[in-house]
Amino acid sequence: MKLLLALASDDTYDLISLYIRPLGFELVRYRHIVKAMDNLDEVDPAAVIISANDFPRHWKAMVQFIRAERPKEICPVIILTGKNFPLESTTQAFYIGVSGIVDETLSPSDLERLQTIISRYIPVDERRRARRFYAGEWSRFGLLISNPQDKTIIPGEIKAISSSGLSFSPAYSSLMKDIKTHTVLPQCSLRAGDLILSPSCRMVRSGRIVSLEFISFPPGEENILEKYLEELPIIEMRNKRMEIEESGGFD
Repeated sequence: MKLLLALASDDTYDLISLYIRPLGFELVRYRHIVKAMDNLDEVDPAAVIISANDFPRHWKAMVQFIRAERPKEICPVIILTGKNFPLESTTQAFYIGVSGIVDETLSPSDLERLQTIISRYIPVDERRRARRFYAGEWSRFGLLISNPQDKTIIPGEIKAISSSGLSFSPAYSSLMKDIKTHTVLPQCSLRAGDLILSPSCRMVRSGRIVSLEFISFPPGEENILEKYLEELPIIEMRNKRMEIEESGGFD
């Protein structure tokens, strides 16, 4: 399945890629919306994401162009909006056939909404339905990998995580250059809150951002991770409330 993205922002694309690729999509990105429209038939996407923030004068034209031949049931269209997106435009967006609207700041709740909208229109297998969470500082995730070849410890930052795997940015990418795709990493230490878990992982994608799949846990640890993931929305809410209180927002 192909997902067409009309996005100018590299940061927005990178974040969407982390969360949407696991659903099984091939991402096709255009920085120029006219080029995206010209290549629509060639790409033949299963879904489209358009940044109304990047293309305030052209997003409506692209939605109408898509809807001329592709109804919602065949090709959902999601638009990303900025803070000043007017209510009138929201109403018009749904009238012309937009399937969903998501804030381009892409908070964890926004990313979950993006996944939900796409999954509503496009069936994905249960394994790919595992919810992925953005790993902010408040989530207290961490990962250490032991290189199976020389036992070097590789630290880094978890970018996103689900019950089936995670995306990881190694602190020193050179330490992972010899680890091939599909390599099993039997000695990993995963921090989830106050607990340290010991999953065995398999590398499914290499690069600046590495994707790891969980293949096994010691007894009971998989349930511990799933429970912690379920609590993340509450942890995030508490964290945001503390930030507001510390900034004097409730005064």
